[in-house]
Amino acid sequence: MPKTDVLIIGSGIAGLSVAIKVAQRFPHRQCLIITKQESAESNTRYAQGGIAVVSDFIQDSFEDHITDTLNAGDGLCNYDVVEHVVHQAPARLKELIEMGADFDRDASGDLLLGREGGHRANRIIHFQDVTGLNISTALLEKVKSLPNVRLLSHHVAIDLISEEKTGNDEKSMCHGGYVLNVETGRIEKYTSAITVLATGGIGQLYRTTTNPLIATGDGIAMAIRAGASVSNMEFVQFHPTALYDTQTSPAFLISEAVRGQGAFLRNSAGERFMFNYHIDGELACRDVVSRAIASEILASKENFVYLDCTHIPRETLLNHFPNIYQRCLSKGINITRDYIPVAPAAHYLCGGIDVDIRSRTTVQNLYSCGECANTGLHGANRLASNSLLEAIVFAHNCFEDIERSLDGITIPSSVFEVTTPISKISFDAAGLAETKVTIQTLMNTFVGIVRSTKGLEQVFEELRALENSILADGKGFVLSAPWYELRNMIICARLVVNQSLERKENKGGFYNKNLAFDAVVN
Repeated sequence: MPKTDVLIIGSGIAGLSVAIKVAQRFPHRQCLIITKQESAESNTRYAQGGIAVVSDFIQDSFEDHITDTLNAGDGLCNYDVVEHVVHQAPARLKELIEMGADFDRDASGDLLLGREGGHRANRIIHFQDVTGLNISTALLEKVKSLPNVRLLSHHVAIDLISEEKTGNDEKSMCHGGYVLNVETGRIEKYTSAITVLATGGIGQLYRTTTNPLIATGDGIAMAIRAGASVSNMEFVQFHPTALYDTQTSPAFLISEAVRGQGAFLRNSAGERFMFNYHIDGELACRDVVSRAIASEILASKENFVYLDCTHIPRETLLNHFPNIYQRCLSKGINITRDYIPVAPAAHYLCGGIDVDIRSRTTVQNLYSCGECANTGLHGANRLASNSLLEAIVFAHNCFEDIERSLDGITIPSSVFEVTTPISKISFDAAGLAETKVTIQTLMNTFVGIVRSTKGLEQVFEELRALENSILADGKGFVLSAPWYELRNMIICARLVVNQSLERKENKGGFYNKNLAFDAVVN
Protein backbone atom coordinates (compact mmCIF):
# COMPACT_ATOMS: atom_id res chain seq x y z
CA MET A 1 0.00 0.00 0.00
CA PRO A 2 1.47 3.41 -0.98
CA LYS A 3 2.40 5.56 2.00
CA THR A 4 3.57 9.15 2.24
CA ASP A 5 4.18 11.65 5.01
CA VAL A 6 2.22 14.55 3.55
CA LEU A 7 -0.50 14.07 0.93
CA ILE A 8 -1.45 17.24 -0.94
CA ILE A 9 -4.52 17.18 -3.16
CA GLY A 10 -4.30 19.97 -5.73
CA SER A 11 -1.46 21.57 -7.69
CA GLY A 12 -2.29 25.28 -7.55
CA ILE A 13 -0.37 27.97 -5.71
CA ALA A 14 -1.53 26.78 -2.28
CA GLY A 15 -0.73 23.08 -2.68
CA LEU A 16 2.60 23.66 -4.41
CA SER A 17 3.68 26.20 -1.77
CA VAL A 18 2.98 23.76 1.05
CA ALA A 19 4.84 20.97 -0.74
CA ILE A 20 7.92 23.09 -1.40
CA LYS A 21 8.21 24.31 2.17
CA VAL A 22 7.60 20.92 3.78
CA ALA A 23 10.03 19.17 1.42
CA GLN A 24 12.77 21.70 2.07
CA ARG A 25 12.29 21.58 5.85
CA PHE A 26 12.10 17.77 5.99
CA PRO A 27 14.45 16.44 3.28
CA HIS A 28 13.97 12.85 4.52
CA ARG A 29 10.17 13.04 4.50
CA GLN A 30 8.04 12.33 1.43
CA CYS A 31 5.43 14.67 -0.07
CA LEU A 32 2.92 13.45 -2.62
CA ILE A 33 0.88 15.85 -4.78
CA ILE A 34 -2.25 14.50 -6.46
CA THR A 35 -3.76 16.40 -9.39
CA LYS A 36 -6.56 15.19 -11.62
CA GLN A 37 -5.36 16.54 -14.95
CA GLU A 38 -1.99 17.87 -16.07
CA SER A 39 0.16 19.19 -13.25
CA ALA A 40 -0.10 22.75 -14.57
CA GLU A 41 -3.92 22.75 -14.65
CA SER A 42 -5.36 24.64 -11.70
CA ASN A 43 -7.42 27.72 -10.93
CA THR A 44 -4.14 29.52 -10.18
CA ARG A 45 -2.93 29.51 -13.77
CA TYR A 46 -6.04 31.42 -14.91
CA ALA A 47 -5.53 34.28 -12.45
CA GLN A 48 -4.78 37.37 -14.51
CA GLY A 49 -4.74 40.31 -12.13
CA GLY A 50 -2.12 39.68 -9.48
CA ILE A 51 -1.46 39.70 -5.75
CA ALA A 52 -2.55 42.51 -3.44
CA VAL A 53 0.49 43.53 -1.35
CA VAL A 54 1.22 46.84 0.35
CA SER A 55 4.69 47.82 -0.83
CA ASP A 56 4.45 51.60 -1.30
CA PHE A 57 4.25 52.93 2.24
CA ILE A 58 4.05 56.54 1.08
CA GLN A 59 0.92 56.15 -1.04
CA ASP A 60 -0.48 53.10 0.78
CA SER A 61 -0.62 51.42 4.18
CA PHE A 62 -1.53 48.14 5.88
CA GLU A 63 -4.44 49.93 7.50
CA ASP A 64 -5.87 50.95 4.12
CA HIS A 65 -5.56 47.40 2.74
CA ILE A 66 -7.27 46.06 5.85
CA THR A 67 -10.09 48.61 5.51
CA ASP A 68 -10.58 47.84 1.81
CA THR A 69 -10.78 44.11 2.57
CA LEU A 70 -13.30 44.65 5.36
CA ASN A 71 -15.42 46.91 3.18
CA ALA A 72 -15.51 44.36 0.37
CA GLY A 73 -16.43 41.59 2.82
CA ASP A 74 -19.52 43.57 3.91
CA GLY A 75 -19.13 43.04 7.65
CA LEU A 76 -18.49 39.29 7.59
CA CYS A 77 -14.67 39.17 7.51
CA ASN A 78 -12.71 37.95 10.51
CA TYR A 79 -10.75 41.07 11.49
CA ASP A 80 -7.86 39.17 13.09
CA VAL A 81 -7.44 37.06 9.93
CA VAL A 82 -7.55 40.13 7.68
CA GLU A 83 -4.93 41.89 9.78
CA HIS A 84 -2.71 38.81 9.81
CA VAL A 85 -2.90 38.24 6.05
CA VAL A 86 -2.25 41.88 5.13
CA HIS A 87 0.77 42.13 7.42
CA GLN A 88 2.17 38.80 6.18
CA ALA A 89 1.90 39.79 2.52
CA PRO A 90 5.36 41.36 1.94
CA ALA A 91 7.22 38.40 3.46
CA ARG A 92 5.24 35.86 1.47
CA LEU A 93 5.74 37.83 -1.76
CA LYS A 94 9.49 37.86 -1.11
CA GLU A 95 9.41 34.06 -0.79
CA LEU A 96 7.53 33.72 -4.08
CA ILE A 97 10.18 35.76 -5.82
CA GLU A 98 12.90 33.63 -4.23
CA MET A 99 11.12 30.54 -5.59
CA GLY A 100 11.42 31.94 -9.11
CA ALA A 101 8.21 33.92 -9.69
CA ASP A 102 8.73 37.08 -11.73
CA PHE A 103 6.71 40.30 -11.65
CA ASP A 104 6.60 43.45 -13.76
CA ARG A 105 9.04 46.19 -12.78
CA ASP A 106 9.80 49.71 -13.92
CA ALA A 107 13.07 50.96 -15.39
CA SER A 108 14.52 51.36 -11.88
CA GLY A 109 13.72 47.75 -10.98
CA ASP A 110 10.86 48.62 -8.63
CA LEU A 111 7.68 46.54 -8.75
CA LEU A 112 4.95 48.01 -10.90
CA LEU A 113 1.73 48.41 -8.93
CA GLY A 114 -1.71 48.09 -10.54
CA ARG A 115 -5.13 48.95 -9.15
CA GLU A 116 -8.39 47.02 -9.14
CA GLY A 117 -11.94 47.46 -7.89
CA GLY A 118 -12.36 48.12 -4.18
CA HIS A 119 -8.72 49.17 -3.67
CA ARG A 120 -8.06 52.79 -2.75
CA ALA A 121 -4.42 52.56 -3.82
CA ASN A 122 -2.20 50.90 -6.41
CA ARG A 123 -1.05 47.71 -4.68
CA ILE A 124 -1.50 44.88 -7.20
CA ILE A 125 1.76 43.04 -7.95
CA HIS A 126 1.44 41.44 -11.39
CA PHE A 127 3.11 39.90 -14.41
CA GLN A 128 1.40 41.35 -17.47
CA ASP A 129 -2.08 39.73 -17.54
CA VAL A 130 -0.87 36.17 -16.83
CA THR A 131 0.23 36.45 -13.20
CA GLY A 132 -1.21 33.11 -12.13
CA LEU A 133 0.38 31.22 -14.99
CA ASN A 134 3.74 32.81 -14.22
CA ILE A 135 3.55 31.82 -10.56
CA SER A 136 2.31 28.32 -11.30
CA THR A 137 5.13 27.70 -13.78
CA ALA A 138 7.78 28.89 -11.31
CA LEU A 139 6.45 26.75 -8.46
CA LEU A 140 6.16 23.64 -10.63
CA GLU A 141 9.79 24.06 -11.69
CA LYS A 142 10.77 24.34 -8.04
CA VAL A 143 8.81 21.20 -7.17
CA LYS A 144 10.55 19.25 -9.93
CA SER A 145 13.92 20.11 -8.36
CA LEU A 146 12.99 18.54 -5.02
CA PRO A 147 13.77 14.79 -4.84
CA ASN A 148 11.35 14.11 -1.99
CA VAL A 149 8.29 15.49 -3.80
CA ARG A 150 6.32 13.27 -6.14
CA LEU A 151 3.60 14.71 -8.36
CA LEU A 152 0.99 12.40 -9.86
CA SER A 153 -1.11 13.85 -12.68
CA HIS A 154 -4.31 12.22 -13.99
CA HIS A 155 -5.10 10.96 -10.50
CA VAL A 156 -8.53 11.85 -9.10
CA ALA A 157 -8.87 11.98 -5.33
CA ILE A 158 -12.26 10.43 -4.63
CA ASP A 159 -12.47 10.22 -0.83
CA LEU A 160 -10.51 10.72 2.36
CA ILE A 161 -9.46 7.90 4.64
CA SER A 162 -11.23 9.08 7.74
CA GLU A 163 -11.81 7.63 11.18
CA GLU A 164 -14.73 8.81 13.27
CA LYS A 165 -14.26 9.34 17.00
CA THR A 166 -17.08 8.59 19.38
CA GLY A 167 -15.98 10.77 22.30
CA ASN A 168 -17.63 14.17 22.64
CA ASP A 169 -14.32 16.03 22.70
CA GLU A 170 -12.55 13.98 20.06
CA LYS A 171 -12.28 14.98 16.42
CA SER A 172 -12.60 12.69 13.45
CA MET A 173 -9.20 11.87 12.00
CA CYS A 174 -7.86 11.77 8.46
CA HIS A 175 -5.18 9.28 7.39
CA GLY A 176 -4.85 9.94 3.66
CA GLY A 177 -7.05 9.39 0.65
CA TYR A 178 -8.44 7.05 -1.97
CA VAL A 179 -7.36 7.97 -5.48
CA LEU A 180 -8.56 6.85 -8.92
CA ASN A 181 -5.69 6.42 -11.37
CA VAL A 182 -7.40 7.53 -14.57
CA GLU A 183 -4.82 5.93 -16.84
CA THR A 184 -4.98 2.46 -15.26
CA GLY A 185 -8.57 2.59 -14.02
CA ARG A 186 -7.48 1.37 -10.59
CA ILE A 187 -8.29 2.66 -7.11
CA GLU A 188 -5.13 3.44 -5.15
CA LYS A 189 -5.04 3.98 -1.39
CA TYR A 190 -2.49 6.49 -0.09
CA THR A 191 -2.02 6.68 3.66
CA SER A 192 -0.43 9.79 5.12
CA ALA A 193 0.28 11.46 8.43
CA ILE A 194 -0.96 14.79 7.09
CA THR A 195 -3.46 15.51 4.31
CA VAL A 196 -3.89 18.93 2.70
CA LEU A 197 -6.89 19.84 0.57
CA ALA A 198 -5.99 22.54 -1.97
CA THR A 199 -8.50 21.65 -4.67
CA GLY A 200 -9.79 25.04 -5.77
CA GLY A 201 -13.39 26.13 -6.17
CA ILE A 202 -16.80 25.18 -7.54
CA GLY A 203 -17.06 27.23 -10.75
CA GLN A 204 -18.15 24.27 -12.87
CA LEU A 205 -21.44 24.19 -10.94
CA TYR A 206 -22.41 27.02 -13.29
CA ARG A 207 -22.93 27.02 -17.03
CA THR A 208 -21.00 30.29 -17.35
CA THR A 209 -17.75 30.35 -15.39
CA THR A 210 -14.14 31.44 -15.69
CA ASN A 211 -13.02 28.29 -13.87
CA PRO A 212 -11.41 25.33 -15.67
CA LEU A 213 -13.18 21.98 -16.04
CA ILE A 214 -11.47 20.61 -12.92
CA ALA A 215 -13.28 23.05 -10.58
CA THR A 216 -16.05 20.69 -9.45
CA GLY A 217 -15.84 21.17 -5.67
CA ASP A 218 -14.04 17.86 -5.04
CA GLY A 219 -12.13 18.88 -1.91
CA ILE A 220 -15.17 20.46 -0.28
CA ALA A 221 -17.35 17.41 -0.96
CA MET A 222 -14.67 15.02 0.35
CA ALA A 223 -14.27 17.14 3.47
CA ILE A 224 -18.02 17.04 4.09
CA ARG A 225 -18.07 13.25 3.78
CA ALA A 226 -15.19 13.08 6.28
CA GLY A 227 -17.15 15.17 8.79
CA ALA A 228 -15.51 18.57 8.30
CA SER A 229 -17.38 21.82 8.86
CA VAL A 230 -18.18 23.87 5.74
CA SER A 231 -19.78 27.32 5.67
CA ASN A 232 -20.41 30.54 3.69
CA MET A 233 -21.10 28.53 0.54
CA GLU A 234 -23.81 30.98 -0.48
CA PHE A 235 -21.14 33.58 -1.26
CA VAL A 236 -20.26 32.72 -4.85
CA GLN A 237 -18.48 35.66 -6.44
CA PHE A 238 -19.28 36.51 -10.05
CA HIS A 239 -16.58 38.30 -11.98
CA PRO A 240 -18.22 41.24 -13.74
CA THR A 241 -16.29 41.10 -17.00
CA ALA A 242 -15.90 37.78 -18.74
CA LEU A 243 -15.69 37.92 -22.53
CA TYR A 244 -19.15 37.17 -23.91
CA ASP A 245 -18.64 34.21 -26.22
CA THR A 246 -21.27 31.47 -26.48
CA GLN A 247 -18.82 29.19 -28.30
CA THR A 248 -16.15 29.04 -25.57
CA SER A 249 -16.19 27.39 -22.15
CA PRO A 250 -14.76 28.22 -19.68
CA ALA A 251 -15.38 31.90 -20.25
CA PHE A 252 -12.30 34.01 -20.88
CA LEU A 253 -11.67 36.55 -18.14
CA ILE A 254 -11.14 40.22 -18.90
CA SER A 255 -9.06 41.20 -15.89
CA GLU A 256 -10.27 43.79 -13.42
CA ALA A 257 -6.90 45.42 -13.96
CA VAL A 258 -8.23 46.67 -17.31
CA ARG A 259 -10.76 48.78 -15.44
CA GLY A 260 -7.94 49.71 -13.08
CA GLN A 261 -6.19 51.20 -16.11
CA GLY A 262 -9.25 53.32 -16.80
CA ALA A 263 -11.59 51.24 -19.01
CA PHE A 264 -15.28 52.20 -18.98
CA LEU A 265 -18.37 50.01 -18.81
CA ARG A 266 -21.06 50.99 -21.31
CA ASN A 267 -24.58 49.65 -21.82
CA SER A 268 -26.16 48.75 -25.17
CA ALA A 269 -26.89 52.44 -25.78
CA GLY A 270 -23.21 53.26 -25.37
CA GLU A 271 -23.74 55.05 -22.03
CA ARG A 272 -21.47 54.73 -19.02
CA PHE A 273 -23.71 53.45 -16.25
CA MET A 274 -21.66 52.46 -13.20
CA PHE A 275 -21.89 55.86 -11.50
CA ASN A 276 -25.66 55.35 -11.43
CA TYR A 277 -25.04 52.46 -9.05
CA HIS A 278 -21.99 53.42 -6.97
CA ILE A 279 -19.80 56.42 -6.27
CA ASP A 280 -16.68 54.42 -7.24
CA GLY A 281 -18.03 53.73 -10.72
CA GLU A 282 -16.16 50.97 -12.58
CA LEU A 283 -13.87 50.47 -9.58
CA ALA A 284 -16.62 49.49 -7.16
CA CYS A 285 -16.38 46.03 -5.59
CA ARG A 286 -17.21 43.03 -7.73
CA ASP A 287 -20.61 42.27 -6.21
CA VAL A 288 -21.78 45.82 -6.93
CA VAL A 289 -20.47 45.82 -10.50
CA SER A 290 -21.88 42.37 -11.28
CA ARG A 291 -25.36 43.29 -10.05
CA ALA A 292 -25.22 46.55 -11.97
CA ILE A 293 -24.32 44.73 -15.19
CA ALA A 294 -27.05 42.15 -14.56
CA SER A 295 -29.54 45.00 -14.14
CA GLU A 296 -28.42 46.67 -17.38
CA ILE A 297 -28.62 43.37 -19.26
CA LEU A 298 -32.14 42.78 -17.97
CA ALA A 299 -33.27 46.28 -18.92
CA SER A 300 -31.78 46.15 -22.41
CA LYS A 301 -32.76 42.53 -23.12
CA GLU A 302 -29.24 42.08 -24.49
CA ASN A 303 -26.90 39.35 -23.26
CA PHE A 304 -23.95 41.60 -22.47
CA VAL A 305 -22.66 45.10 -21.87
CA TYR A 306 -19.45 46.62 -23.25
CA LEU A 307 -16.02 47.29 -21.82
CA ASP A 308 -14.48 50.31 -23.53
CA CYS A 309 -10.67 50.49 -23.62
CA THR A 310 -10.41 52.58 -26.75
CA HIS A 311 -9.27 55.74 -24.94
CA ILE A 312 -6.37 53.93 -23.24
CA PRO A 313 -3.06 54.31 -25.12
CA ARG A 314 -2.41 51.40 -27.47
CA GLU A 315 1.07 50.88 -26.02
CA THR A 316 -0.36 50.55 -22.51
CA LEU A 317 -2.87 47.93 -23.60
CA LEU A 318 -0.33 45.86 -25.51
CA ASN A 319 2.29 46.02 -22.75
CA HIS A 320 -0.01 45.32 -19.82
CA PHE A 321 -2.61 43.04 -21.40
CA PRO A 322 -1.00 41.11 -24.27
CA ASN A 323 -2.94 37.92 -23.54
CA ILE A 324 -6.28 39.73 -23.44
CA TYR A 325 -5.39 41.65 -26.61
CA GLN A 326 -4.53 38.48 -28.52
CA ARG A 327 -7.55 36.51 -27.31
CA CYS A 328 -9.95 39.28 -28.24
CA LEU A 329 -8.22 39.75 -31.58
CA SER A 330 -8.75 36.04 -32.30
CA LYS A 331 -12.49 36.75 -31.89
CA GLY A 332 -12.38 39.70 -34.26
CA ILE A 333 -12.23 42.33 -31.50
CA ASN A 334 -9.40 44.84 -31.56
CA ILE A 335 -9.53 46.27 -28.05
CA THR A 336 -7.60 49.39 -29.12
CA ARG A 337 -10.59 50.48 -31.23
CA ASP A 338 -13.50 48.08 -30.51
CA TYR A 339 -15.69 47.72 -27.44
CA ILE A 340 -15.43 44.30 -25.73
CA PRO A 341 -18.75 42.48 -25.08
CA VAL A 342 -18.69 41.27 -21.47
CA ALA A 343 -21.00 39.61 -18.96
CA PRO A 344 -20.61 38.28 -15.41
CA ALA A 345 -19.46 34.71 -14.86
CA ALA A 346 -19.10 32.51 -11.76
CA HIS A 347 -15.55 33.10 -10.64
CA TYR A 348 -14.68 32.48 -6.98
CA LEU A 349 -16.07 30.81 -3.87
CA CYS A 350 -15.68 33.01 -0.78
CA GLY A 351 -16.69 30.24 1.64
CA GLY A 352 -15.67 26.58 1.85
CA ILE A 353 -14.02 24.24 4.34
CA ASP A 354 -13.78 25.97 7.71
CA VAL A 355 -10.19 26.38 8.88
CA ASP A 356 -8.46 28.20 11.71
CA ILE A 357 -5.51 30.54 11.31
CA ARG A 358 -3.20 27.52 10.98
CA SER A 359 -5.23 26.07 8.09
CA ARG A 360 -6.53 23.25 10.31
CA THR A 361 -9.99 21.90 9.52
CA THR A 362 -12.34 20.42 12.11
CA VAL A 363 -10.96 16.96 11.20
CA GLN A 364 -7.68 16.09 12.88
CA ASN A 365 -4.59 15.92 10.61
CA LEU A 366 -6.60 17.43 7.75
CA TYR A 367 -5.68 20.90 6.48
CA SER A 368 -7.11 23.08 3.76
CA CYS A 369 -5.87 26.19 1.97
CA GLY A 370 -6.58 28.10 -1.21
CA GLU A 371 -10.03 28.67 -2.65
CA CYS A 372 -11.61 25.55 -1.15
CA ALA A 373 -10.92 26.87 2.39
CA ASN A 374 -13.07 29.32 4.34
CA THR A 375 -10.44 31.29 6.25
CA GLY A 376 -12.50 34.32 7.27
CA LEU A 377 -10.52 36.68 5.02
CA HIS A 378 -13.14 37.30 2.35
CA GLY A 379 -16.38 37.48 4.31
CA ALA A 380 -19.31 37.99 1.95
CA ASN A 381 -17.27 39.16 -1.05
CA ARG A 382 -13.58 38.81 -1.92
CA LEU A 383 -11.54 41.93 -2.57
CA ALA A 384 -9.82 41.69 -5.96
CA SER A 385 -6.37 40.01 -5.92
CA ASN A 386 -6.70 38.89 -2.31
CA SER A 387 -7.09 35.25 -3.39
CA LEU A 388 -3.50 34.49 -4.40
CA LEU A 389 -2.41 36.42 -1.31
CA GLU A 390 -4.64 34.31 0.93
CA ALA A 391 -3.29 31.14 -0.69
CA ILE A 392 0.37 31.90 -0.01
CA VAL A 393 -0.25 33.15 3.54
CA PHE A 394 -2.37 30.17 4.60
CA ALA A 395 -0.07 27.74 2.81
CA HIS A 396 2.73 29.16 4.97
CA ASN A 397 0.59 28.87 8.10
CA CYS A 398 -0.22 25.29 7.12
CA PHE A 399 3.47 24.51 6.69
CA GLU A 400 4.35 25.99 10.09
CA ASP A 401 1.74 23.83 11.82
CA ILE A 402 2.87 20.73 9.94
CA GLU A 403 6.42 21.55 11.00
CA ARG A 404 5.31 21.49 14.63
CA SER A 405 3.17 18.37 14.46
CA LEU A 406 4.53 16.01 11.78
CA ASP A 407 7.05 14.13 13.92
CA GLY A 408 4.40 13.31 16.53
CA ILE A 409 1.86 11.68 14.21
CA THR A 410 1.56 7.93 13.75
CA ILE A 411 -0.91 6.15 11.49
CA PRO A 412 -2.94 3.44 13.30
CA SER A 413 -2.24 -0.08 12.03
CA SER A 414 -5.98 -0.59 11.49
CA VAL A 415 -5.89 1.94 8.65
CA PHE A 416 -3.65 -0.32 6.58
CA GLU A 417 -6.14 -3.18 6.87
CA VAL A 418 -9.09 -1.33 5.30
CA THR A 419 -9.99 -2.71 1.86
CA THR A 420 -11.24 -0.77 -1.15
CA PRO A 421 -14.42 -2.46 -2.45
CA ILE A 422 -15.20 -1.79 -6.10
CA SER A 423 -18.77 -1.27 -7.29
CA LYS A 424 -19.92 -3.35 -10.25
CA ILE A 425 -22.38 -0.64 -11.31
CA SER A 426 -21.48 1.13 -14.54
CA PHE A 427 -22.73 4.54 -15.55
CA ASP A 428 -23.55 5.90 -18.97
CA ALA A 429 -21.07 8.65 -19.88
CA ALA A 430 -23.63 10.53 -21.99
CA GLY A 431 -26.13 10.42 -19.14
CA LEU A 432 -23.57 11.82 -16.70
CA ALA A 433 -22.72 14.65 -19.10
CA GLU A 434 -26.40 15.45 -19.55
CA THR A 435 -26.94 15.57 -15.79
CA LYS A 436 -23.94 17.89 -15.40
CA VAL A 437 -25.50 20.32 -17.90
CA THR A 438 -28.80 20.11 -15.99
CA ILE A 439 -27.07 21.09 -12.73
CA GLN A 440 -25.20 23.95 -14.42
CA THR A 441 -28.39 25.27 -16.01
CA LEU A 442 -30.29 25.13 -12.70
CA MET A 443 -27.51 26.95 -10.86
CA ASN A 444 -27.15 29.62 -13.56
CA THR A 445 -30.88 30.22 -13.66
CA PHE A 446 -31.80 30.15 -9.97
CA VAL A 447 -28.60 30.46 -7.90
CA GLY A 448 -26.79 33.25 -9.72
CA ILE A 449 -26.16 36.93 -9.05
CA VAL A 450 -29.81 37.57 -8.07
CA ARG A 451 -31.74 34.78 -6.36
CA SER A 452 -35.26 34.26 -5.02
CA THR A 453 -36.59 32.09 -2.23
CA LYS A 454 -38.98 30.29 -4.57
CA GLY A 455 -36.22 29.58 -7.09
CA LEU A 456 -33.89 28.28 -4.38
CA GLU A 457 -36.60 25.98 -3.03
CA GLN A 458 -37.26 24.65 -6.53
CA VAL A 459 -33.58 23.90 -7.13
CA PHE A 460 -33.28 22.26 -3.72
CA GLU A 461 -35.97 19.72 -4.64
CA GLU A 462 -34.56 19.08 -8.12
CA LEU A 463 -31.04 18.53 -6.80
CA ARG A 464 -32.34 16.12 -4.18
CA ALA A 465 -34.14 14.15 -6.88
CA LEU A 466 -30.98 14.04 -8.99
CA GLU A 467 -28.95 12.81 -6.05
CA ASN A 468 -31.45 10.06 -5.26
CA SER A 469 -31.86 8.86 -8.83
CA ILE A 470 -28.27 8.91 -10.04
CA LEU A 471 -25.85 8.87 -7.15
CA ALA A 472 -27.45 6.41 -4.75
CA ASP A 473 -24.82 3.68 -4.84
CA GLY A 474 -23.10 2.94 -1.53
CA LYS A 475 -21.76 -0.45 -2.65
CA GLY A 476 -18.16 0.55 -3.14
CA PHE A 477 -15.93 2.64 -5.34
CA VAL A 478 -17.02 3.37 -8.89
CA LEU A 479 -14.36 3.39 -11.60
CA SER A 480 -15.50 6.61 -13.23
CA ALA A 481 -13.93 10.05 -12.72
CA PRO A 482 -16.99 11.87 -14.21
CA TRP A 483 -19.22 10.04 -11.73
CA TYR A 484 -17.19 11.36 -8.79
CA GLU A 485 -17.16 14.86 -10.19
CA LEU A 486 -20.92 14.74 -10.62
CA ARG A 487 -21.43 13.45 -7.09
CA ASN A 488 -19.25 16.26 -5.73
CA MET A 489 -21.05 18.86 -7.82
CA ILE A 490 -24.44 17.79 -6.49
CA ILE A 491 -23.21 17.84 -2.89
CA CYS A 492 -21.72 21.32 -3.31
CA ALA A 493 -24.70 22.65 -5.25
CA ARG A 494 -27.09 21.47 -2.53
CA LEU A 495 -24.92 23.14 0.08
CA VAL A 496 -24.88 26.45 -1.83
CA VAL A 497 -28.66 26.29 -2.09
CA ASN A 498 -29.20 25.23 1.56
CA GLN A 499 -26.99 27.96 2.95
CA SER A 500 -28.61 30.49 0.60
CA LEU A 501 -32.00 29.56 2.04
CA GLU A 502 -30.63 29.84 5.57
CA ARG A 503 -29.27 33.37 5.04
CA LYS A 504 -31.86 35.98 5.96
CA GLU A 505 -29.93 39.12 5.04
CA ASN A 506 -28.36 40.24 1.78
CA LYS A 507 -24.61 40.56 2.14
CA GLY A 508 -21.82 41.06 -0.41
CA GLY A 509 -22.10 38.52 -3.20
CA PHE A 510 -25.36 37.06 -1.85
CA TYR A 511 -28.54 38.77 -3.03
CA ASN A 512 -32.05 37.37 -2.59
CA LYS A 513 -34.56 39.76 -4.15
CA ASN A 514 -37.24 38.62 -1.71
CA LEU A 515 -35.11 39.72 1.22
CA ALA A 516 -34.56 43.09 -0.44
CA PHE A 517 -38.36 43.47 -0.88
CA ASP A 518 -39.03 42.48 2.74
CA ALA A 519 -36.51 45.07 3.93
CA VAL A 520 -38.40 47.83 2.05
CA VAL A 521 -41.82 46.67 3.27
CA ASN A 522 -40.75 46.42 6.90
